[in-house]
Amino acid sequence: MELLNRIAADRHDMPEALRKVADAILGGPADAARMTIVDLAERSGTSTATITRFCRALGFTGYAELRVAIATETGRVAQQTWETDIGQEILPDDSLDRVLGVVSANDIRLIQQTRDQLDLAVVDKVAQAVARAGRVLLFGVSSSAAVASEMEYRLQRMGVPTWSRSDAHTALTDAALLGQGDVAIGISHSGRTREVIEVLAEAGSHGAISVAVTSQPRSPLAEVAELVLTTASRATSFRSEGFAAIHSQLLVLDVVYVSVAQRTYERTKQALDVTVRAVAGHRLPEQRHPDQRHPDQRHPDQRHPDQRREQRLSERGRPEEES
Repeated sequence: MELLNRIAADRHDMPEALRKVADAILGGPADAARMTIVDLAERSGTSTATITRFCRALGFTGYAELRVAIATETGRVAQQTWETDIGQEILPDDSLDRVLGVVSANDIRLIQQTRDQLDLAVVDKVAQAVARAGRVLLFGVSSSAAVASEMEYRLQRMGVPTWSRSDAHTALTDAALLGQGDVAIGISHSGRTREVIEVLAEAGSHGAISVAVTSQPRSPLAEVAELVLTTASRATSFRSEGFAAIHSQLLVLDVVYVSVAQRTYERTKQALDVTVRAVAGHRLPEQRHPDQRHPDQRHPDQRHPDQRREQRLSERGRPEEES
């Protein structure tokens, strides 16, 4: 995981003094990389001893090592070519072109960050468990419920017995009926949604494999889960971190879905073929553009002059060939 992402993810669980240091760094990483330990202590309203404790909490031997790491990361980010500064806010009178630039740049970066920090060994374990599962339960609330519903649809299409719930009581009763060989997946950006934590804990207590999908790897949800899949998120104007995390959550679960499909290739292929045929009759036939139709099916005015001449001759009878 990139350093700044790690600091953002861990700050919620830090003591207040360390959280002040984290906020000071996240508020201006490039500036922080140029500050002395005294400058950063003044900026964060803490002490040099607190800065040292912050460094050690992140695994650094001291402030000099932290500064180098921040400078390296901010330098790498500065070299990336973004058409839009995703750190800027969207204002009420901004053009749609700018809104599109900010939103798309933010989503692209979050997907890239999720890709970089995703533990593929954990993805492999989750996919293996889902492929073998007798039942799979997905649970999330608010925007996470929509992500759970999408994953339910995908897994069901490939023949995996899957249910998604958005009601806590229904999810808890379903979780209580899970057992060995089953899988429960709880989705929460913050990792602090009480209902999702309770459902995952309930499923785990009955022997099911519990999986957390969250942006906070040290959150209460991650603590009760057997396996944790991490996502990236960053808020912009009018889009909270929870909303911004949707694309990252979908990416993580999409990788799991494809990995499951690989493991169950024949079964998945057969299931997809059957389901495609089942709904084929509900689709309208494809409408071809006139120029894409067979020449004989085109309107007379769209045909080649020689074809129109042949049509006229056939309608009034061809003249006898000259001897």
